[in-house]
Amino acid sequence: MKNKTKKNKLTRDKLFIMAINETQQEVKTTKKRNPVFLIILAILVIGGSWFGISKYRHSLHHEETDDAQVSADINPVIPRVAGYVADIRVNDNQQVRKGDTLLLLDDRDYKIKLEQAEAALITARTNLSSAKATTSAAKANIATSQASVGTIDAQIDAAKVNVWRTQQDYERYSNLIKDHSITQQQYEQALAAKQTAEKQLSVLQEQKKQASQQTNAVAVQSNATAQQIGIADATIKQRQVDVDAAKLNLSYTAITAPQDGLVSKINVQPGQFVQAGQALFSIVHSGNVWVIANFKETQLNKMRTGQKVIVRADAFRKHNFQATVSSFSPATGSTFALLPPDNASGNFVKVVQRLPVKIEFIDSSDELVKKLRPGMNVFVDVHLD
Repeated sequence: MKNKTKKNKLTRDKLFIMAINETQQEVKTTKKRNPVFLIILAILVIGGSWFGISKYRHSLHHEETDDAQVSADINPVIPRVAGYVADIRVNDNQQVRKGDTLLLLDDRDYKIKLEQAEAALITARTNLSSAKATTSAAKANIATSQASVGTIDAQIDAAKVNVWRTQQDYERYSNLIKDHSITQQQYEQALAAKQTAEKQLSVLQEQKKQASQQTNAVAVQSNATAQQIGIADATIKQRQVDVDAAKLNLSYTAITAPQDGLVSKINVQPGQFVQAGQALFSIVHSGNVWVIANFKETQLNKMRTGQKVIVRADAFRKHNFQATVSSFSPATGSTFALLPPDNASGNFVKVVQRLPVKIEFIDSSDELVKKLRPGMNVFVDVHLD
C-alpha cells in the first residue's frame, strides 16, 4: 500500500511539473505574439476611425444616391389617320433625322376623297356663276320694269292733258247745245271724246299699277338671287375647306419622324390596319439625355439648383460625368404613381419618400454622353458647397 501511494504521489508531481512547464511555454509564446496583435489591432482601429471620419466629413458636403437613371425625350410615332400599312421605310434601332419618312399608309381611299371634294368645289363655283347670272338678269328686268313705269307715267300725263281738253270741249258744247247753236251730233262727238279720254287715263293708271307691282316682284326676286350668291359663296368656302382637309389627310398617310433620334423596336408589319392615335413605335432623342435621381426627402435640406454633380454610370465606371442640378419635381414619385398611397385610409405607416431631381450634363457633346441610353443606372454625387 505504501509503495502504491508513493507511486501515485510521484505521478502527480510529474504531471504538476509538466503542467507548469507548458504554462511557462504558453506565456513565453504569448509574450512573443503580443506586439504583432497590438499592431494589427491599432491599424484596424486607426483605419476604421479614419474611414468613419472621412465618410462623416464627406456627408457634410455631399449627397449621394444610386437610385438614379438616365432619361431622354421619347416620342411615340402615332398615325393621324387610319389605314393599312403599305410600306415600312426604317428598321429597328436605325438613326433617323427629323422629317424622314418612317412608313407609308395606303392612300387610295384618301385620293378618292380628295377628288370628291374637288368635284364638289367645282360644282359650288358653278352654282355661284349661275346665281350671279340670274342676279344680273333680275337687275336687267328691274331696269326694264322701271323704264316701262316711266313710259306709262308719260302716257298718263298726256292722257290727263287729253282729258282736260275734251272736258273743256264738252263744257263748251254743252252750253252751245242749249242755244241750239250746234247740232246734236257735234255734242255727242264732244261727249264721246271726253269719255274716251277718261277711259284711256283710267287704263294707263291701271297699267302703271301693274307695272309697279311687277317691278316690286322683280326687285324681290333680285334680292333673293343676291342672297343665293352669298349662299353659293359660303358653299365654295366650305368646299374649299373640305379640299384642304382631304389634302391634309392625304399627307398624313406618309408618317415622318418628329425629331432626330433612334428608332425603337417596330411593332407593325406591312398590310396591318392601324387606327388613328395608335402608338406604333417610338423615337428616342439620343442627342438630349439627362438624369433623374430620386433623393430621400431627408437629403434635400441643402440641395439647390445649379450645384455641381458628379455622375458615374454603371456602363462607364471609370468616367466621371460633369453635371448640375437642374430642377426639382413638384411632387414625390409616389404621388404620380398609378395607385398613389392614401394615408387617410387604413393603418398609417410612415415611409421616407423620394423626390425626383433632374440633373443635366454640362458637356452634352461628350462622346460617352451620347452613348448613354434611357433607363441606364447611374450613381449621383451632389456637391453641396
